[in-house]
Amino acid sequence: MDIIVCVKRVPATDTQVKVAPDGTSLDPAGVEFVLNPYDEFAVEEALKTREAKGGTVTAITLGPAEAQKELRTCLAMGADKAILIKTGDRVHDGYSTAEILVAQIKQLPHDLVFCGRQAVDGDNSQAAPRIAALLGWPCVTDVTELALEGDAYVAHRDIEGGREVVRCPLPAVISTNKGLNEPRYASLKGIMAAKKKPLEEVEAADVAPATAVVSLSLPPARPEGRIVEGGADAVAALVDAIKNEAKVL
Repeated sequence: MDIIVCVKRVPATDTQVKVAPDGTSLDPAGVEFVLNPYDEFAVEEALKTREAKGGTVTAITLGPAEAQKELRTCLAMGADKAILIKTGDRVHDGYSTAEILVAQIKQLPHDLVFCGRQAVDGDNSQAAPRIAALLGWPCVTDVTELALEGDAYVAHRDIEGGREVVRCPLPAVISTNKGLNEPRYASLKGIMAAKKKPLEEVEAADVAPATAVVSLSLPPARPEGRIVEGGADAVAALVDAIKNEAKVL
């Protein structure tokens, strides 16, 4: 089985980001970039599937030259090869990202595609459904339990008020959620082996994004807290502040 994993290089969630001078992007200075956390579940599930069914795992990302680091992480975890689709200075949205990824996927043997449920920078959860639509494959998102049964799979996903169980034929696109597995750490042996595994760089297909960011700003700073003193006698004042100042009652 030939498995494709689509991953993304994102700012670490504990990084203090700043808006760049252009007002439409983040300033990369001092930002730590990592493999998207939800994509770690996708890589792990791809590796587990290969171990059970045989085949290959190819990690693909769309991004700058620096995204080699995140692909090396995938290789160190156990992926067989990786492909960096170079974007240059162009910023892509969900539409153009899916179009470019699928253009590359179609050039490779592919029986199953894994994605993380969302990237923690954009949070738009569009990659998996868009890729599936372009490939003409079924798709299930936010998977927390997965079992392959012959030429089909059974996937569990949490929905509001319950859990949904989906049975679907292969090939398919699956987006992974927290709880599906426990991503493995890259061992020293895996890190050393990753240096010898193929990492191909290709130019992105010429697809223009369908949307553009017109402005970007940080949320306003929170006002300082206020302590209502006076012991039991301050209860009325506290309730009044919660109701009329904080407006949470």
